[in-house]
Parts: sequence; C-alpha cells; structure tokens
Amino acid sequence: MILEKKRLVIIDSNALIHRAFHALPPLTAPNRELVNAVYGFLLVFLKALKDLRPEYVAAAFDLPGPTFRKEIYKEYKAKRRKAPDELYAQIPIVKRILSSFNVPIFEKQGFEADDVIGTIAKSAQRRQIAPEIETLIVTGDLDALRLVDKNTRVYTLKKGFSDTVVYDEQLVKERYDGLAPEKLTDYRALRGDPSDNIPGVTGIGPKTATELLKKFGSLDNLYDSLESGEKSDSIPLRLKEKLIAYKEQALFSKALAEINTDVPIDFTLEQCRSKPLDKEKIVKIFQEFGFYSLIKRLPESRQAKLGDF
Repeated sequence: MILEKKRLVIIDSNALIHRAFHALPPLTAPNRELVNAVYGFLLVFLKALKDLRPEYVAAAFDLPGPTFRKEIYKEYKAKRRKAPDELYAQIPIVKRILSSFNVPIFEKQGFEADDVIGTIAKSAQRRQIAPEIETLIVTGDLDALRLVDKNTRVYTLKKGFSDTVVYDEQLVKERYDGLAPEKLTDYRALRGDPSDNIPGVTGIGPKTATELLKKFGSLDNLYDSLESGEKSDSIPLRLKEKLIAYKEQALFSKALAEINTDVPIDFTLEQCRSKPLDKEKIVKIFQEFGFYSLIKRLPESRQAKLGDF
C-alpha cells in the first residue's frame, strides 16, 4: 500500500512582505493605514493554500536586532538599505491575520527566518512518521533553494503574484548549471554574495565557482586537493594562487552562508496541524482592511481548514 505524503507548508513571511511592499503600489485601508504589503502577502498565502492543500502550516519571521552572523561579521548585509518604516508597520498586521487562520508563528532572537525555516523543515523530516511529510517553503527569496532535497521543495513567485514555480532538486540543478541544492552554500562561499555582503574568494565569479564545484564536488574537497596536489594540476596557476590566498575568507564565507538547522525553537508538527477556520473572524479582519475581493477566496464551508481552499 502506497501512502500519500502529507504536506507541511512553511511561510517565509518577511520575504513575502518585502516583495509585496516593493512590487505593489500604495494601498490604504479604510482607516488610511498602508496595507499594500499585507495585501500582496495574502495573495500569495491564499494561492499557496489552494495550490498545495497542506495538512500542516507554519509561518517564520525575522526579529529586529543583530543575528549571530552580524555578531561574527559586522559587515554582513551592511550594504542593504534599511526598509522604510511603512513596511515594518505592516508586519504586526500580517501576524494578526495569520493568527486568525490559526497558523503558528516561529521566530528566534539572534537568528534569521531562513534558519528558523531550515530548522522546521529538518525537524519535520527527523520526527516524521508514516506517511512521510513533504515540506514546501513558500517564499519570494531564492536563498531557500539551499534547503531543497528529496522531501523539501520551494514554492516561489516567478512573475507578479499569480505566476508561481515549485523548485525540486532537478529544477535547482537546471537553474544553477548542474549544481545540486546542497552545493549552493559552497557556491556562495566561492563566488560571494553581494546582497548579503559575503566576500567569497576575491576574483572568482559564478562560472568559475560552478566549474570548480563540478570538478571537486565541494569546497572541502577543493582545498584538500590543493593541499595534496591531487587533481589540482588542472587548475590554472593564477586561480590556484587566488584560492590559496583567500582560503580563510572562503571558509569564513561558507560559515556565514550556511543555514543553521538547529535553532532552539519550541516546534512540534502537531501544533501546525490545520484546524477549522473561524471564517466570521477572518471576514471581519478582511473587511477592516478593505480586502473585500479576498473574502471571495475563502472556502464556503463553515468546517473548512487550511487544506480546503
């Protein structure tokens, strides 16, 4: 007997809020409060529920304040502009709406939402019982592709808010010229990541980083080969000199890029189980913010759950 996998959907809340805020024009509620990011978030959230029909749902958030990465490297994300206060003001509204849908919220001081998401995804796999749990990460940020494996996929926006794509291992390989998801941290360690201000190896770009990982398999194997001389004769001398000169920087970059999947959060799969919705409560909140068109997207049944959209 083949048992169908049950789905756990993890919402990368901050990534969706940021994307919606910058993608949508200003939208105000009847009380003149700006709610464009909330509206865009809900467009993706409701579509994901309809497309994925999850048995379990969790939402992850960033918290204000420095993370452990900022503690060890003050320049981490230093080039990013601080988002406007109008964006941050909408986060509590999103949390309130998620609570009305009975979606538990997970966040941890000193860690990023990516770490929380990774911890939930890996914890769900470690604790699973038959049937298997399939995890889908709903995000507007491709950083989550590093978490893709045989049990974890990424549901993200391709264009606008209606064109979505689900990344599995094969699609990640197609996007990154043959690199598997588990190689993407080493890829960032070599080429760096300008958006997060991760240095990488100075002078190495995407193409060279990809070729090196295809040939040597991992950052550790690459440096083992450089030290032992095995297989490293094929590396041009100038590139070899760069790799040796910036070895510590590469290893440090990998530590910055690595997603922590052991964040100390109080997570159980059962607390994420889809519960009957209080439709009257949700409708009231939607009306409060002027989201009348979204009310039509709610299930008609009074006993509907998150998986019934």
